[in-house]
Amino acid sequence: MKRIKTAIFGLGFVGRVHFDSVRRLENVQIAALADSKIEAAARLAANFAIPTPDVDFRNVLCDPTIDAVHICTPNAQHFPMAKAALEAGKHVACEKPITESVDQAQELVTLAAQKGLRNCVCHNLRYYPMVQQLRRMREAGELGEILSVQGGYLQDWLLYDTDWNWRVDSKAGGPMRCMGDIGSHWFDMAEHVTGLRVTSLCADLQTFYKTRKQPKKSVESFANKMLTPEDYIETPVDTDDYGTIIFRMGDRVRGCAVASQVAAGRKNRLSIEVYGTKASAAWDQERPNELWIGSRDKGNQLVLKDPSQLLPGAREYAELPGGHAEGYDDSNKQMLKRFYASIANPSLAPEYPQFIDGLRQMIIMRAEMESHQSRSWVEVPATAV
Repeated sequence: MKRIKTAIFGLGFVGRVHFDSVRRLENVQIAALADSKIEAAARLAANFAIPTPDVDFRNVLCDPTIDAVHICTPNAQHFPMAKAALEAGKHVACEKPITESVDQAQELVTLAAQKGLRNCVCHNLRYYPMVQQLRRMREAGELGEILSVQGGYLQDWLLYDTDWNWRVDSKAGGPMRCMGDIGSHWFDMAEHVTGLRVTSLCADLQTFYKTRKQPKKSVESFANKMLTPEDYIETPVDTDDYGTIIFRMGDRVRGCAVASQVAAGRKNRLSIEVYGTKASAAWDQERPNELWIGSRDKGNQLVLKDPSQLLPGAREYAELPGGHAEGYDDSNKQMLKRFYASIANPSLAPEYPQFIDGLRQMIIMRAEMESHQSRSWVEVPATAV
């Protein structure tokens, strides 16, 4: 099998997750790195025998031996990097949100199709084994007809006004922070596991801290808790800390979701509950190897991850035997494993979220902003109209 050479752009928290995931894939070689912090990138490259990294991703794209790239930079850089990579003939895996606007996302979808290149938007949270079990239960009819979907994505890492990250700055992270960063994960999962599409919604967003104390020097994600008052600059904030969404899926299904980055004690809790006419199922990312199954007429169940007991369509997403936990890194590996398999074998149908799925979330986010600003229900079109 031809060894696929890839490059990673951006080596912060998410970039290192991608780095570690790719190193677990048998036929993929990290052959190039690009990051604005060249000293840290150079140390990483030296420790893993990777050629000297570059501060300019365009130089990497000029290398004809590079087959694919990972875009793990701040959100404002996603569109120009992905567009340049596609134009250079590279397959692209891009972090979410894929762009800052619906129009940009549609342009990438169109360009990738014209170039015939594989493209992945990194909604890796689909790939926990028990999320796939929930999906396969719904497909098998075990839940019956879906009546409602609810849950949320809760974090506390931006609870204090002294908490700062590039995502807070709309120039780097885009106009929607909480709903773009974690709300998009929730809605991608809700549509993925139910097979349904959000058709209308009503959104209420809130910025609790109108100003935050920005560090005078750059800090990594989740690393700002050790700073002292003399390290800050008081900075205005125009991105959301919190959002509540009520929504409809078609004529009958109803749902509600909350996303918050100021929820004390919730470190990274994506939870989803799907209620049907036969049974219900609930999953929590802070307890990822469990799936709760609810019934009216018999005892409820708490099912633990065990490949031998999963439905066939979910079993292939679990690589470790029962009693061996699989977590966030493993979900990212499962997604990228399928991305690279489709590059190695062009006849394979994509089994991962593509740019069109990233476009879908941009459409939902646009509707959320329109609803919040108009204080009304907004229709969510199926395509970018």
